[in-house]
Amino acid sequence: MSDAKPNLILIGLRACGKSTIGRVLAQQLNRAFVDLDEVTSEMMGAAGAGEAIASHGVEAFREAEGKALVSVLETTNQVVALGGGTPTARGCRAMLEAGSCQVIYLRALPATLQDRLRNTDNTDRPALVGGDVVDEVEMLFEQRDDLYREIAESVIHVDGVAQESVVAAALAVAKAGIDEPRP
Repeated sequence: MSDAKPNLILIGLRACGKSTIGRVLAQQLNRAFVDLDEVTSEMMGAAGAGEAIASHGVEAFREAEGKALVSVLETTNQVVALGGGTPTARGCRAMLEAGSCQVIYLRALPATLQDRLRNTDNTDRPALVGGDVVDEVEMLFEQRDDLYREIAESVIHVDGVAQESVVAAALAVAKAGIDEPRP
């Protein structure tokens, strides 16, 4: 029997806490942490997702994101924070549903995400549809919420919830699913 554990994949809109929660989860589960935006940006020769999108465009970034996900999923026992749009990239949904991962949706309502975005540096969070990153949150939530729910095995609501509680919920999901791969 192998010691390989499925990757724990965190999905959700920007500012829902995927990278922050993912780093803590990885440490507590003694796994590597991977931020897919960082992997994708590096593949594109950019300092971050914002620079990669500004230089190459959203479509090229999504294509590179798919390639980065293929590469990342070649390894198991990781906690992986996806970019908010990764599940929309061609082929990514199928990879996430294929089996060697547990997918958790960190779900935050638009008002929560907008508050978080207003209070942070959004230099590396480019607007995807023009305008402002805060203004597009509601539209992106409407476009992606159902998709995220369909892909995820578990949904953790993060509105008004302390980081420690979100981590505890995600740990419970991870530990419950380690021996129960996706059907």
